[in-house]
Amino acid sequence: MRFLDPKTDFAFKKIFGSAESKPILIEFLNALVYDSQPIVQDLEILDPYQAPQLQGVKDTFLDVKAQLADGTMVLIEMQVLNPLDFNKRVLYNVAKAYSLQLQRGQGYSRLRPVIGLTITDFVLFPERDRFLSHYQLLDREDGLPYGDDIELVFVELPKFAKSLGDLETLTDLWTFFLQQAGDLEEIPPPLDSSPNLDHAFHIAET
Repeated sequence: MRFLDPKTDFAFKKIFGSAESKPILIEFLNALVYDSQPIVQDLEILDPYQAPQLQGVKDTFLDVKAQLADGTMVLIEMQVLNPLDFNKRVLYNVAKAYSLQLQRGQGYSRLRPVIGLTITDFVLFPERDRFLSHYQLLDREDGLPYGDDIELVFVELPKFAKSLGDLETLTDLWTFFLQQAGDLEEIPPPLDSSPNLDHAFHIAET
C-alpha cells in the first residue's frame, strides 16, 4: 500500500481536519504541544478561515483550527516552503485569533489562550539543533512568563533525525509519521502501536 504525504496541504487537512479526525487530532496535540502527556481530552474542530471583522483587514487561512474543552484555541499550519516573513505570518495569525475573541462591550476576562502549532519542512531556526520549540511572552531578566495566553510551538521536520528503532514517545511517533509516511509502503512497528496513528495511516491510504 501507499500513503499520501501528510506534509501536503490536501493530505494534512484530510488526516487532521476532517469529521473523523477528532481522536487523531487529540493525540497529535498531546504529542507535539504537551510533551506526550494526555492533557487534551476533548476538542472541537472549527472552520480554519479567520474572517476579518473590520473592512480592509487581511484575510487569513489555516490548515486546521480547533478549540479545546477549556476554550483554548489551537491554530495548526503545515508549511513545506519557506515564504518571505513566514515567522511574522505565524505571529499575525495567532494575534488575530486572540483579538477576534471579543465583541464590543465584552470584558477581557473572556479571552482564552491561543496556541499556534506550526510544522515546517524546512529549518526555521538554524541557530539551534532542537526540532521542537516552545515560545511564550517572558521577562527578559528572569524568564517570568507574562501569562500563558499566547504560545507558539514549532516542529522543524528536517532536524528530526531518529530512525524507526529510536522512536520512543508519542512525540517521536507523530513526528516520524509527518516526516516519512509519504515514503512508506506499510505501517511498520512501532508506528502500529497507537490506534490513532494507525487510523491516520488508513485515512492517508491512496
